[in-house]
Amino acid sequence: MAQGYKLVLRPSEPGVKDSKKLYYAVSKSTGFTDIRRLCKLIAARSTVSSADVKAVLDNLNYVLDLELQDGRIVQLGEFGNFRITVGSEGVEDKKKFSASMIRAPKIVFTPGFDLRETKKTMGYSLITPEVEKTENPGGGEDRPEIE
Repeated sequence: MAQGYKLVLRPSEPGVKDSKKLYYAVSKSTGFTDIRRLCKLIAARSTVSSADVKAVLDNLNYVLDLELQDGRIVQLGEFGNFRITVGSEGVEDKKKFSASMIRAPKIVFTPGFDLRETKKTMGYSLITPEVEKTENPGGGEDRPEIE
């Protein structure tokens, strides 16, 4: 299946007044997969129940949080790695730096080999906006006539 995209008109130089506007592609999702569906899909490919998958994923979330808070990189085998990154304001002299200058941390996911390969083989398809349906365009009843 291909990744859907739509075209949006945006300034070519954001923040520059009167910059030329160009069309850019932005991804368009086809919906969401919630944890319930994910658990069912995983359970269908294994010998464990959907509830067992959910329990493992809940515990993964808990343990992942603890390990990241300890400053560890968490490697989930071929799935990929999670790590915390931080940034800060710059100072010319080390002595003038304080921890209050550190910006909010971010959690970074680095995909494993298979997910990186997915990016290389991705296909694309333009999603056209749906035409709004008008009420009763034929002027008759909204139900089919039965003779």
